[in-house]
Amino acid sequence: MAIQINLDMMLVKKKMSLTELALRIDISVTNLSLLKTGKVKGMRFSTLEAICRELNCQPGDILEYRPEYV
Repeated sequence: MAIQINLDMMLVKKKMSLTELALRIDISVTNLSLLKTGKVKGMRFSTLEAICRELNCQPGDILEYRPEYV
């Protein structure tokens, strides 16, 4: 997939654990882990908004477009 998820880097920058973020945005650790590893096909804007609110960042800090060349 051409969309790269950089949630792990943002968590390190903000010195926050995945579990703490999951509790703050009221999402399961399992679902947040799947998102972090890029194993999901999509994300709700409300989830993206909550992540950005808690990490004090922009959506572009978490999501990155990297074209796939064949």
